[in-house]
Amino acid sequence: MENKKSLYADLSLLFVAIIWGSGFVVTKNTLNHITPYYLLAYRFMISFLLMALVFFKRLRKAKLEDLKAGLLIGIFLFGGFATQTVGLNYTTAGKQAFITASNVVMVPFIYWGISKKKPDIYDVVAAVLCFTGIGILSFESGLRMGYGEFLTFICAIFFALHISAIGYYSKKHDPVVLSIIQMFIAGILSIIFALMFETKAPSIANEAIFSILYLSIFSTLIAFLIQNIAQKYTSSTHTAIILSLEAVFGGALSLIFLKESFTIRFLIGCIAIFAAIITTETKWKFLKKDIHYIKQSMRL
Repeated sequence: MENKKSLYADLSLLFVAIIWGSGFVVTKNTLNHITPYYLLAYRFMISFLLMALVFFKRLRKAKLEDLKAGLLIGIFLFGGFATQTVGLNYTTAGKQAFITASNVVMVPFIYWGISKKKPDIYDVVAAVLCFTGIGILSFESGLRMGYGEFLTFICAIFFALHISAIGYYSKKHDPVVLSIIQMFIAGILSIIFALMFETKAPSIANEAIFSILYLSIFSTLIAFLIQNIAQKYTSSTHTAIILSLEAVFGGALSLIFLKESFTIRFLIGCIAIFAAIITTETKWKFLKKDIHYIKQSMRL
């Protein structure tokens, strides 16, 4: 029974990785019909309303300290999605999927500043691999980083700050309440930026309605619920490996549906970043277990 639960949990997390990977393709297409900040405003506010409705009883118990923590986390969340969505206008969805995923490599170093816990050798190796991969993907002729890749790199930093802030505050606050508050803050900031930097709210084309609902409901609400439930029944190593496949699915789906070009340079850059993610998230513990199992079998 436990093995079945673990299997179902891993398959559920794989579904989440596919959803998040497809989000890059959906967002890229949606930007043909709506401006970035209005897209974010719709996405976050719809997600906020749905999550507030589902978890209304828990939200009622929110305290002032929850609001303060949620405010900071929401600012980081908005910064990540704002630079990511605007940057997607200037780069490919495949490149962005892998550069965005590099945020997990940055987290140990940011958390070092918060908790004084030094990164280990795996984190250092992962950082070198990661930034090598980003350089391969991002630098154009003349060693100039493209504007879209630059914004995506900033987006990865914001997401690393976001993850670190959640890791710090979730120990003292209800993570569900923090999630709802951060969605609201990100939605409000999106509206403010849309009014400041974009024209009046455009009429939503029929092609964009499904995309907005998909990003709001599937990529945010449903994925969040599945992840939180599934992680109760599987290991953190499994979770890290499976969710890191988001970048792989994002790159693959971009090649299939957006007809983005596939080059050796793109492949090498992606492999370097993916290897960095696996290194920092798992410390290659699963490989050590396999070697130990082989040694034990040989003794027998």
